[in-house]
Amino acid sequence: MVIKILGTGCPKCKKLEANTKEALKQAGVSAEVKKVTDLNDIMKYKIIMTPALVVDEEVKSSGKVLTAEQIKKIIKGEYNEK
Repeated sequence: MVIKILGTGCPKCKKLEANTKEALKQAGVSAEVKKVTDLNDIMKYKIIMTPALVVDEEVKSSGKVLTAEQIKKIIKGEYNEK
């Protein structure tokens, strides 16, 4: 599983990254977490607002900071917020 955090490095982007790592830890799931900060790369995902969470190339959320609990549900396939 590859999880990408799309954002330019703002505090919300950093919080989403921290929550993602915490969710993986709580779920006991191993995944590669990548930060995507280049605006041209971010635009390829056709999102309007950052931060965004992308799991295996599928945008799961954009424009908000999900909690670790919400991200854990996404990882387990129980939650999809676009």
